Amino acid sequence: MTSIPPKLTAIVQDAPGKHTATVIFMHGFGDSGAGWAPVGEHISRYAPHVKTVFPNAPAIPIAVNGGMLMPAWYDIRGSLNQDQAQDEEGMLRSRQQIMEIVREEIEVHGVPANRIVLGGFSQGCVLALLTGLMAEYNFAGLVALSGYMPMHTKIMDMVSEASKKTPIFWGHGDADQMVRYEYGQQSVELLEKHKYNVEFKTYHNMGHSASNEELRDMLEFFRRTIPAEVHLVAKV
Repeated sequence: MTSIPPKLTAIVQDAPGKHTATVIFMHGFGDSGAGWAPVGEHISRYAPHVKTVFPNAPAIPIAVNGGMLMPAWYDIRGSLNQDQAQDEEGMLRSRQQIMEIVREEIEVHGVPANRIVLGGFSQGCVLALLTGLMAEYNFAGLVALSGYMPMHTKIMDMVSEASKKTPIFWGHGDADQMVRYEYGQQSVELLEKHKYNVEFKTYHNMGHSASNEELRDMLEFFRRTIPAEVHLVAKV
């Protein structure tokens, strides 16, 4: 019998204004939602109609660290190599947990999928891509920062038709020693080969981190994909 993974905790920042859109953003390996919460404060100032959700990854045994418990979305079994076997079971389990958050936004809070952006950094980027590409929903957008494609040899056999309408913003530093820049390039090439609309931004001399320039570009992506809704009142 398949066990149901526990519900994730999250740092949630309600929209300062009328809530009409949501950003769900996943942190990287060893981090927590609190690590990205300051970005949510910037989003709130820039787009007061947007609620931000920063889920916390559970602490799981990490093989490369001798089984030590660390916050992670899936196990790491060796040095990062796209041809290395990935922890698919862990990825899919985390995807299921993120989908619970997505469905709560849609079914409880009344935010349609086309007003939801999924994003993430590093491991969180991998999870955002897996969740967004497999979902039955047409999301407003996907944000992929300093990551790589999950299950790259089979993911395109698992994607939904709805996901092909979802725009993707991909940012990567060309000095990244953790997730090599070439992995980002190869991932984007795979997506574009299958007709996905990807905006790929290179950040010169940036390592495995996020820069102010990249965050500004991400906010601009939000402005285009989840703009403030303006309701026109007909004149009588």
